[in-house]
Amino acid sequence: MENYIDIHVQPDPEFTASQLMNALFAKLHRALGQLADGKIGISFPEVDKTLGECLRLHGSAEALAALEQTCWLKGLRDYTLISPCQKIPLKVQYRTVRRVQYKSSAERLRRRSVAKGWLTTEEAVTRIPDTSEKRSKLPFLQIKSLSNGQMFFVFVEHGPLRDSAVAGRFSSYGLSSEATIPWF
Repeated sequence: MENYIDIHVQPDPEFTASQLMNALFAKLHRALGQLADGKIGISFPEVDKTLGECLRLHGSAEALAALEQTCWLKGLRDYTLISPCQKIPLKVQYRTVRRVQYKSSAERLRRRSVAKGWLTTEEAVTRIPDTSEKRSKLPFLQIKSLSNGQMFFVFVEHGPLRDSAVAGRFSSYGLSSEATIPWF
């Protein structure tokens, strides 16, 4: 990964920064899914309690140019500032940026257990109490599933800093639990 592009969302009176970041991420997910080559990773350089207002794309100049040719930002250009493709600084550290999934909803777990025939409705209520729900403090994006139309959360974890890069492929979210991105 030699290059990067920063995309800053520009909130306005109609849309909050998080709404725009959700829309940006959803469009990026669709574009990366179409490319299906796993060569572009993402990070959120302003991450704290939220993901911030900047999405950074990491990849080769060729991979980033191929993404740009898909016109994936259509409809969001008025709400974003996009940097030119730039070289990554020489002295950087590396980290993974990955999706973390939680089986958190007790109600969903009960429905699934009954639907799969593992438990009866009564057993599910007793064995899976509301207190079994897990809550995440990780920052997240909220997107709409194209397959069923339901909203869901994509919790994003920025891993510990490392001194060396680890090669690998990225998902259609631009995330990986193994491959690292340069952090600067």
